[in-house]
Amino acid sequence: MNKILVANRGEIAIRVMKTAKNMGIKTVAIYSEADRNSPHVRFADQAVCIGPPPSAESYLMGSKIIKVAKRLGVDGIHPGYGFLSENAEFAEEVEKNNITFIGPGSKAIRIMGSKLAAKEAVKAYDIPMVPGIDEAISDVAQAKRIAKEIGFPILIKASAGGGGKGMRIVEKEKDLESQMKLAISEATAAFGDGSVFIEKYVTSPRHIEIQVMADKHGNVLHFFERECSVQRRHQKVVEEAPSSVLTPELRKAMGEAAVDVARSCDYVGAGTVEFLLDEELNFYFLEMNTRLQVEHPVTEMITGVDLVQLQIEVARGEELTMKQEDITMTGHALELRVYAEDPMNDFLPSVGTLSTYQLPRGDGIRVDNGFEEGMEVPIYYDPMLSKLVTYGRNREEAMNKMIYAINHYKISGVKTTLSFGKFVCEHPAFRSGNFDTHFVKNYFTGDVLGFASEDEARLAALIALTQYLKDRKNLRIPNS
Repeated sequence: MNKILVANRGEIAIRVMKTAKNMGIKTVAIYSEADRNSPHVRFADQAVCIGPPPSAESYLMGSKIIKVAKRLGVDGIHPGYGFLSENAEFAEEVEKNNITFIGPGSKAIRIMGSKLAAKEAVKAYDIPMVPGIDEAISDVAQAKRIAKEIGFPILIKASAGGGGKGMRIVEKEKDLESQMKLAISEATAAFGDGSVFIEKYVTSPRHIEIQVMADKHGNVLHFFERECSVQRRHQKVVEEAPSSVLTPELRKAMGEAAVDVARSCDYVGAGTVEFLLDEELNFYFLEMNTRLQVEHPVTEMITGVDLVQLQIEVARGEELTMKQEDITMTGHALELRVYAEDPMNDFLPSVGTLSTYQLPRGDGIRVDNGFEEGMEVPIYYDPMLSKLVTYGRNREEAMNKMIYAINHYKISGVKTTLSFGKFVCEHPAFRSGNFDTHFVKNYFTGDVLGFASEDEARLAALIALTQYLKDRKNLRIPNS
């Protein structure tokens, strides 16, 4: 594999290209007209404009991307995450054009892209699943019967869903019909598939995921877990590895279950198996993401493994050289997704020009970044600017380094999630490890950051006044 096209943009495009270049592989960037001056365009060996700013006319134009790849003699296409990364038709078309898709086969993408098909696939491996129904349902009367059997509260979920779309929590029978209609409508609009199913709602869940890697020779490995319970709108903002609540026995059991999930669909490449963990530390299979995850750096930090390099080697047909017992973890890592969002205004996107943009530096600080000072944050795409990652010998050190890094990350021109990340790392519930996916709902409002800012301003003023009085006394400055 001599040349790779990265079918993505921003920080993940640069992340993949860095590893490719380290492996002696040339890189091709694609970009929309809105991203003409983006760093990933300059970082690549070659770059091609793929279309106008809207993603439907650029980054989602699979056939056009393949034509560019063929014209430039590309051997492999890495999809990153988002856009076409979990599009089975694109993966299939890439392979049909004799280009290597650096990801799983279309069969695995299709199976795991449907929550119902995924549940069916893993049945043979006796993997724990949340009580519920494993088939699409549209009849309200039938839904009520099922809900009574498993007990309220229940969760209505879109089979083809993700990111919280097509998902409704129902606590009482009288609300079931209206919430079901909303879920079906939202799933149809978002995914073109209105199939929904019902399962028991786990009231205080933690979101734990396991990183897996599989080659074409039947070897499947796991690289331990990531804790992803701090979320807003069912989407992750803060992730860490390892989890503070998993015992060695539970970690082993969940790792083995994740490996079985990968085997159930003949998986190849990097993937993530997601589980819910209840208050009694029972785990349940949730879904599988058939791509590299946004939060993969925390796994790399604690294992010392370059997951993108393994993806490329596996795609080339190489056998994984390591065994499960060779994979160990050391220390602790945290990741904050630095979004151009306003946490004081329900995390709404904040567009504008990055008039100041300076990255933090230091031992144990990693920034996977896609922007630079003076750039505009485009309205067309996900508003993530970068991923801020810190590593320490233990969890406390990693948290303290994250607070330090946030304080030294200088951004003006847009609102960001940096202040929220600091709030999380300083909160007693997070520091104690005693939290779940309701962390934001239970502890956070935009006002909290406002009050914190006011308190900090008052404290700074007091410190300045004290220092002034001290200096005046030392210098014997006259009052007038």
